[in-house]
Amino acid sequence: MTKFSDLKLDPKVLSAIADAGYETPTPIQAGAIPHALDGKDVLGIAQTGTGKTASFTLPMITLLSKGRARARMPRSLVLCPTRELAAQVAENFDTYAKNTKLTKALLIGGVSFSEQDKLIDRGVDVLIATPGRLLDHFERGKLLLTGVQIMVVDEADRMLDMGFIPDIERIFQLTPFTRQTLFFSATMAPEIERITNTFLHAPARIEVARQATTSETITQKLVQITPPRRDQAAKAKRELLRALIQAEGESCTNAIIFCNRKSDVDIVAKSLKTHGFNAAPIHGDLEQSQRMKTLDAFREGGLQLLVASDVAARGLDIPAVSHVFNYDLPSHAEDYVHRIGRTGRAGRKGAAFSIATPSDDKYLNAIEALVKMEIPRAETPEGFSLSEAAHREPRQYDDAKGGRAKSRSPRGGRGRGERREAPVVEEKALEVVAEAVAEAPKREERREERRDERREERREERRDDRRERGGRGRDGGGPTVVGMGDHVPDFLLRSFRTTRPSIATATDNDSESDAPAEDSSES
Repeated sequence: MTKFSDLKLDPKVLSAIADAGYETPTPIQAGAIPHALDGKDVLGIAQTGTGKTASFTLPMITLLSKGRARARMPRSLVLCPTRELAAQVAENFDTYAKNTKLTKALLIGGVSFSEQDKLIDRGVDVLIATPGRLLDHFERGKLLLTGVQIMVVDEADRMLDMGFIPDIERIFQLTPFTRQTLFFSATMAPEIERITNTFLHAPARIEVARQATTSETITQKLVQITPPRRDQAAKAKRELLRALIQAEGESCTNAIIFCNRKSDVDIVAKSLKTHGFNAAPIHGDLEQSQRMKTLDAFREGGLQLLVASDVAARGLDIPAVSHVFNYDLPSHAEDYVHRIGRTGRAGRKGAAFSIATPSDDKYLNAIEALVKMEIPRAETPEGFSLSEAAHREPRQYDDAKGGRAKSRSPRGGRGRGERREAPVVEEKALEVVAEAVAEAPKREERREERRDERREERREERRDDRRERGGRGRDGGGPTVVGMGDHVPDFLLRSFRTTRPSIATATDNDSESDAPAEDSSES
């Protein structure tokens, strides 16, 4: 069996690995590290939770042990799709490089530019960043990428699939052509692999497991539910989620609950807290400090349930997650592999529950086609039944206040009026509403006619007023000069055209003027 000591790593790195309690590399580590140490490009594909981060961190530290960084010119670059994953890579670097003098900088959003600029100005060996913040520093003239020797793209398919393709292409163009490039991911779709062929040069492909396979240590279950009302599907799913968590009992020491939308993350977290669960949300709209605080509390055991968007689905290494609940089935099948990969890590046992409604059939079919297996179906927990509120209309009325109470969120969130009893609406009231709706166009037409009449009346009044003022001056004598439209001066009405005689007339007059002279001479 291969050991880390057989991989030609730096002795200082081996010492840090031993201090961390590791002796045997995982298959992806044993396959990728030798090629990376030889300076080759690497395309690593393996299931999530198999140690891909160490597959590039360990050889990177060994290769960078010689040399020194210059100001604003990092020697290596690690790109990550999310802030949390970038912070996790930085923690791994600190663990394995503690016996070396290598320096690092973490460039992520939500952190002061000035603090990051100070680190870059000193010169760093390893730069760990998200694409957006990296380009921000470059455009501000604070960073040069011409000294990058090793470039790593972690979770490569996610980086390229999340709309980062233009940013990634630009970053690659800013780095030297002679760089060493390492790509690591759990999935690699054919169209994404075609793009990676542009960035990598004769890469060593390390694929230790079939793409998009799920770990055998994870027990997967799918619980299907048909809500009594389509507009109450979210409430039905929340009730089923609580029942599943309670049914797991003490075996559910902690869990990550995944939702597709950020708004649903907040709603589900609030609902769980309302019913006595220790839960907190995490998604991209929260402040970075709040996200890290929540994540640290979950790691340390102070938080049991982490309700998350897909920001927590990629690469986060939280070893002791016992359960994963898919409140929503992911719209991208690959995300299912990443989500459930948060549990059952490092050989541990884990459980993954997914909730599906009839509208999720297309997502379910895509997931099962990707993982090439049918997700085992499970029954709802014993004794579970939907509450009466899940059978009622989302909008409810409050008799005490004489008006309608606040409605629940259109995405299924619970409003203040959810627990109130909705009174029966009388048929007569419905008829009145129907008549009002039918009369609305006619009322609008009548209002438009009245507006036209008032406009015409005002025009006529203005005309009469001008006619009355036309024959009187301000003091009763002479016309009132209001403007050129009411009075035009006489000189403007005079014609300036001179009356010139025609050519024929002028000739006749000339002959006549000569005639008297001839007559006088004769006389």
